[in-house]
Amino acid sequence: DKVDKAVFPGLQGGPHDHQTAAIAIALKEANTPEFEKYAQQVVKNSKALAASLLKNKITLVGNGSENHLLLLNLVPILGAGGGVFAQDALETAGMTANKNTIPGEPGSPFYPSGIRMGTPALTTRGLTENDMEKVGDWIARAIGEIKDFKLPENKELRKQYIADAKDKIRTNAELLKIKQEIRIFASQFPVPGIKYKG
Repeated sequence: DKVDKAVFPGLQGGPHDHQTAAIAIALKEANTPEFEKYAQQVVKNSKALAASLLKNKITLVGNGSENHLLLLNLVPILGAGGGVFAQDALETAGMTANKNTIPGEPGSPFYPSGIRMGTPALTTRGLTENDMEKVGDWIARAIGEIKDFKLPENKELRKQYIADAKDKIRTNAELLKIKQEIRIFASQFPVPGIKYKG
């Protein structure tokens, strides 16, 4: 009895009805033909984005994608720790991605050498395989704009170098041009449930 009470409600806590309801709704949606078609499109888009990135000479862990995720290995372009700069460049250009470690990481968890991205959000907005080629081109252009940034090996120099790099990245004319191109392109694919005012 003491063990049972220590587990529930002690360690486990009480039942969270909102979480149980959310799981039920998600499972119900996942059991529809529409969701199956959507999930298949997510994977098709991921494979198409991988092909576009590879065509643009971006190295991918696993040399492609078999699911909704892609992991870019930026060591050949930016060296160890280059994910820090790539994340900022992509954000400046209007794309969301996360810096991420890669297998055999030559940098560190704080300064990883990769970028992780996926295609569910783009698929939800209605993009298809043909659109992924354009997205891959934008990613490659953005990364190409920062190819001269290299994380200093001397740890004492890193903080200032990264701060200076961020300033340069956030004012880079080509990255801001890409952002405008993406803004115009994305206006054709509104986020479901959000009404835009011209």
